[in-house]
Amino acid sequence: MKRFRLTTVLLLSALAAGCSTVDNAKRAGASVTVEPESPSDAWKRVATAADQSRISRLGLAWHQSLDEARARHRRDIAAEGVLLTPRAALPYPAPTPGSYNCRMIRIGKTAPRAPVFEKFQPFFCYVQSDEEGLLTITKQTGSQRPAGRLWEDDDRTRMVFLGSLALGDEQEPLAYGDNPQRDMAGVFERIAPFRWRLVIPWPQNGAKIEVFELTPVAQQPE
Repeated sequence: MKRFRLTTVLLLSALAAGCSTVDNAKRAGASVTVEPESPSDAWKRVATAADQSRISRLGLAWHQSLDEARARHRRDIAAEGVLLTPRAALPYPAPTPGSYNCRMIRIGKTAPRAPVFEKFQPFFCYVQSDEEGLLTITKQTGSQRPAGRLWEDDDRTRMVFLGSLALGDEQEPLAYGDNPQRDMAGVFERIAPFRWRLVIPWPQNGAKIEVFELTPVAQQPE
């Protein structure tokens, strides 16, 4: 009992001394500064370690996938221009809310039977902003429909995408993190006036990189 009381007294004395030091600093005109949180701190608190690793290896995904695909698809890659050009991001990456015409290209492979270069039919997707100005992207059609949020990043030429995949006739995608096999992570960049891309490095479908192109449409067809 004596040991417990002595420990308690010591702790209270230390706390009192600390408070006294702060009070003295305030009276002396000193100020205590707290380092502001960087934009990337927010998304890194949400992203899994695996997805943080994927995003950190984005440059490697570009390099390996393009090198692998050029042997047979050099003209296809060249025809896409800036869309398939690494380090092509421009400032102000945030998209305007509304409907977009989207298409996807997969490059490279991590599974033996996967194609090394594959284009898909265009589809529609939608960018939405909530009351706090947070942006989300949703693919509206197809059997596989990515959806997720865009986060600000320390690199001001990009935003970070964290999302999940809705399958079949599911009405809503799972929340990010609910099923790691459906999680998606990548970067969102502006590559030209009224032209953006969402780049997913090391997706879980056998490719090395997925590139979604987004261009706004005035009115989405019914």
